[in-house]
Amino acid sequence: MPTKDNARLEVRKTYKLYVGGAFPRSESGRTYVVSNAKGKFLANASQASRKDARDAVVAARKAFGSWSAKTAYNRGQVLYRVAEVMEGRHEQFSSEVAASEGLSISKARAVVDASIDRWVWYAGWADKLAQVVGSSNPVAGPYFDFSLPEATGVVAVLAPQDSSLLGLTSVIAPAIVSGNTVVAVSSYERPLPAITLGEVMATSDLPGGVVNLLTGSASEIGTWLASHMDVNAIDLCGIESADEARDLEAAAAENLKRVRRPAPEDWTESPGLSRLTQYLELKTVWHPIGI
Repeated sequence: MPTKDNARLEVRKTYKLYVGGAFPRSESGRTYVVSNAKGKFLANASQASRKDARDAVVAARKAFGSWSAKTAYNRGQVLYRVAEVMEGRHEQFSSEVAASEGLSISKARAVVDASIDRWVWYAGWADKLAQVVGSSNPVAGPYFDFSLPEATGVVAVLAPQDSSLLGLTSVIAPAIVSGNTVVAVSSYERPLPAITLGEVMATSDLPGGVVNLLTGSASEIGTWLASHMDVNAIDLCGIESADEARDLEAAAAENLKRVRRPAPEDWTESPGLSRLTQYLELKTVWHPIGI
C-alpha cells in the first residue's frame, strides 16, 4: 500500500481506436499527447493512419446491411441503450469534458446531461421518420405511389473540434438512427470523451462496425475519407479552414458523395431534422390498384 513517503505512481494511459467493435492500436504505431485545457498531461491517444481509416470504412460497410435492415423500433431501442450506459458513466464523462474543455464540473455535468438527452431525442425519431419524410403521392393513373426513406450508406464525420461530447453526439446519432453506419474522427485536442463514448458503444447493444471512432488529425484523415470511393456521405463540421473544406468537397465529388459543409453551430440548440434528412434517400414505389 502506498504511504505518505511512498506515493502511488500514476498510471498513464494510451488509448486505442474503436473500429469494428474492437479496440485496435493504430497500425502506424503513432500516438500523440492529449493535454487538458491548462496544458497538463492527460493521456496518450492513437493517431490514426490512412490504413486505419480504410479499415474503419470496411467495418462500416460490413455492418451496414444488417443495421439498415433492423426495424426502426429496434434501432431506437439501441440508441436509447447508449443513453442508459452513458448515464451510468456520468461522472467519468463529466470529469473528461471538464478537463478537455476547461469547464467547471457543474457546467460539464450539464453538457453530459444534454448529450444523453440528445441520444434519447434521436432514439425517439427512429420510428417516426418514415411518416414525416415519406409520403403517399397522388398520380394520374390506377396506381398506389409511395415515397419511402432509406439510409444512404457509410457516412464519414469529421467531428466538431470545440465540443468534444455534445457536438460529437449531435453528428453521430442522427446518421445512425436511420440505418447509416459511421466513421467518425474525434476532436484532435479533446478526444477523451469520444474514446469513452466508444467504450460505451462496445458495452451497449450497438453492433460492432455501426460506429467507428478514430482519433487523430481531421485534416489528415479527412483527405482519405473524402476521396474514399466506398464512403457515401461526409460531414465537414470539424474543418475550420474554408480552403481545406473546399478541397475536401472537391475530393468528395469524385464519387458524388453527399457533403454537409461546415457552418457555425450552437450545439446546445435544438438540432432540428436537417441532419436526420441529410443522409436519407427517397425510394418511390408504384403498385397497381386492385392487385
